[in-house]
Amino acid sequence: MSLLLPTPLVSTDWLAQHLDHAALRIVDASWYLPSAGRAPREEFASGHIPGAVYVDLDALADENALYPHTLAAPDVLAARLGALGIGDDTALVVYDGSGQNFSAPRLWWMVRTMGHANVAVLDGGLPKWTREERLLSVTITSYPAATFTPRLDAARWRDLEAMRATVANGSEQVVDARSLGRFSATEAEPRAGVRGGHMPGAHHVHYATMVQSDGTMLPVEQLRQKFADAGVDINAPIAASCGTGITACAVLLALDVAGATQTALYDGSWTEWGSQPDTPVETGA
Repeated sequence: MSLLLPTPLVSTDWLAQHLDHAALRIVDASWYLPSAGRAPREEFASGHIPGAVYVDLDALADENALYPHTLAAPDVLAARLGALGIGDDTALVVYDGSGQNFSAPRLWWMVRTMGHANVAVLDGGLPKWTREERLLSVTITSYPAATFTPRLDAARWRDLEAMRATVANGSEQVVDARSLGRFSATEAEPRAGVRGGHMPGAHHVHYATMVQSDGTMLPVEQLRQKFADAGVDINAPIAASCGTGITACAVLLALDVAGATQTALYDGSWTEWGSQPDTPVETGA
């Protein structure tokens, strides 16, 4: 029996009503910076949405890449997703514990980029689910392996050379999801050897401003206004960047909700760009 998700977001009410559906898989994709002092795997073990499985985003990445969280080869990623029980007929809901859509959108983007459209992020994540006193479980669930057929949508992905061309010819708008301090170079980068600042011409849209105080996504018109205020035309091509390709996906999710259709992720993001000796960098807001 198939299950079609109301993508790209599902509400806590919707998820509660469909928890027992055979085609549904739920993934806790919580990941945090070391400075957050949080242990997502341990938090998952102490209480999670019933039926959810935990996945470390680093376990899905290309472990041989120079930069963190790099998208794995399609066949490798497909095998790892399939081992979690995520297959071609799966309806996949992903969430995290941040209350800001910090890491769950990264898995949403990865699955979408591999051609699987029936995937959504839980609006408000685990914090909203918990505040509503909905069921939590400490049972560790596992599912039979499934077949996930990768159909790479390369239009959703950008590498260093593509971004060099974008900056040189202005063919796409660049949206940077990092904090204003990192964007303007008034705040030090967390990784050694990475310059501060941003790509020339980039627009600043901090990922955390895409949600309301309860962690749910801003209404569509407010999202559109935020992007317009930042000088971003959602009807033109956009490439999103952040520190390591995690929070830029939260901006891509918000762009999807706002109606943008020509969006991509710069996977290496600022860690790659700011590490190069010859990439142009601007500072200031």
